[in-house]
Amino acid sequence: MSFKLTSQYSPTGDQPQAIEQILKTFGGGVDCCTLQGVTGSGKTFTMANVIEALDRPTLVLSHNKTLAAQLYGEFRNFFPDNAVEYFVSYYDYYQPEAYLPATDTYIEKDLSINDEIEKMRLSTTATLLSGRRDVIVVSSVSCLYGIGNPADFHANTLRLRVGQIINHKQILYRLVEALYTRTEIELTPATFRVKGETIDVMSAFGGKCYRILFFDDEIEAIYSIDPMSGHRLETLEEVSIFPANLFVTTKERIAQAVSQIYVDMGKQVAFFERESRPVEAKRIQQRTEYDLEMIKELGYCPGIENYSRYFDGRQAGTRPFCLLDYFPEDFLLIVDESHVTIPQVRAMFGGDKARKENLVEYGFRLPAARDNRPLRFEEFEALTGTTLYVSATPADYEIVRSEGAVVEQIIRPTALIDPPLEVRSSENQIDDLIEEINIRTERDEKVIVTTLTKRSAEELATYFERMAIRCRYIHSDVDTLERVQILEDLRAGMFDVLIGVNLLREGLDLPEVSLVVIIDADMEGMLRNVRAITQIAGRAARHENGLVIMYAGKVTKTMRTSIEESNRRRYKQIRYNMEHSLLPRQAHKSGGAQPLLPQTPVVDSTTSLLSDTPQSPEQIRALIAKTQADMERAAKSLDFLAAARFRDQIQELERLLGN
Repeated sequence: MSFKLTSQYSPTGDQPQAIEQILKTFGGGVDCCTLQGVTGSGKTFTMANVIEALDRPTLVLSHNKTLAAQLYGEFRNFFPDNAVEYFVSYYDYYQPEAYLPATDTYIEKDLSINDEIEKMRLSTTATLLSGRRDVIVVSSVSCLYGIGNPADFHANTLRLRVGQIINHKQILYRLVEALYTRTEIELTPATFRVKGETIDVMSAFGGKCYRILFFDDEIEAIYSIDPMSGHRLETLEEVSIFPANLFVTTKERIAQAVSQIYVDMGKQVAFFERESRPVEAKRIQQRTEYDLEMIKELGYCPGIENYSRYFDGRQAGTRPFCLLDYFPEDFLLIVDESHVTIPQVRAMFGGDKARKENLVEYGFRLPAARDNRPLRFEEFEALTGTTLYVSATPADYEIVRSEGAVVEQIIRPTALIDPPLEVRSSENQIDDLIEEINIRTERDEKVIVTTLTKRSAEELATYFERMAIRCRYIHSDVDTLERVQILEDLRAGMFDVLIGVNLLREGLDLPEVSLVVIIDADMEGMLRNVRAITQIAGRAARHENGLVIMYAGKVTKTMRTSIEESNRRRYKQIRYNMEHSLLPRQAHKSGGAQPLLPQTPVVDSTTSLLSDTPQSPEQIRALIAKTQADMERAAKSLDFLAAARFRDQIQELERLLGN
């Protein structure tokens, strides 16, 4: 099946020429191209048109889960008839195993897995191995970490068809090898149930349930059924049941792995004894023997990923298998916000290596643990082919890789122009800033102020509060969920000024913000280079009254370059609007996050019920239970903004109950 883009809009502004140039570049045999699009120019829509035209399996790489979720929702809307998958880290919380020699502190691995995301990861790999080519996978950089061998995943996939001659006990063995569990009661994901010559299986993801009926050793019929009632939904000719875990292997591979682990353990024990380190020798022997006993008895052990090289059948020092190995060779890679994502990919290997070296050096893990790692940057490059880098401020790496094939997308569909950049003296800057804030407050517009340090952000917020200015601050010490809530509160009008250091520049969509202020703009460095200033200024680009004020003691080369580039874009945008008789129109954004999973509508009935006073304790407890269920459903659908709102409502209800 080919990609089919569904949208009520058609390419406008710079989008048609950007799409044409990108396709022409790839058609001319150039593997890499850069889309340099300003904030609000519709880069995602351009990407969607490129995907439809190239008609190849596509991996969209993002640098964090939040933006990946946003892209996933947008691509699902653009391609409702195609396979759009979501692949991010499935940990809600993750503390990796580590050893700190300076304090002789060993830290055990601790984690919390999000079952819904794990199902979506399984769905991704299954879809890629199904042979479909109309697949878009939106992923964070977790796609570069090791997962199971695709050959083993494929080998453990159970494919059944009507008329097939196979003993039903053989199917049961195959299901167990694919990490499914037998049950005699309710079917849940990755379980199966046997009644006579009938086998009911619920897939590990997607909620699909199948009934397989036998006549002797022949499959007589296959049905899709309702897992609760058992009613038949659809008659099928064939079905593929994929493994319940990405880390599956064969019995032969397990036996070989156990033998090799024993050999390598002996070598490491001998090494420590030669080095006169009996503590490390005893430690590695005890830990490894314990793990091997669990593997032989149960098929797994805590930290089994540290033995992945043995189960994958890889040689020492070779890279692990990752999601990229599940794609066909001609896949398209789109790197969103590439100026941030590429450095993140480059840095992953080093951080992991430093932690593993200590574990191996002090006898907590065998040397093979080093091979359970993310890809090196060179390995990542070797696995990629046709690549589109997307950024408002591409770095030198993307431009060099694109060999000059940089496509500019400056004109916005809304006809909004870049906000002007003004430079004002830092003398009396706070008084001047307060005047500007008051002007925006009267017009019900919002303000963003960026500082250089966390402390200055907090101190400025304290001062503004004394001046009766409604404000909040945000930086890396603020809890992640709370950061999301703060941004939502700004959009909801609960305060007027948001103060921070970096403010999630990339992808932050706040159409209500008309003024962006850069304090200490002349302090050149990572937070005040051309790329950073351009990204910060872009937060005011979605408002028709957008303005950027840079307070400084002098005009630096960086500031001058930023202003010149802004003026160049503004001139082109204004000229385009005049030639086409366009008037800028205010950008808008829906109030909540796009739910990622099918769900029943979440109705916010708390406010209306609270208005019916007085409330009995029984009514409040019932409302708390209902709101708790709504919060869990929203969190399961990855709609974190809605989940945060329900959490706040629960706290308010509990306060009422306490009174």
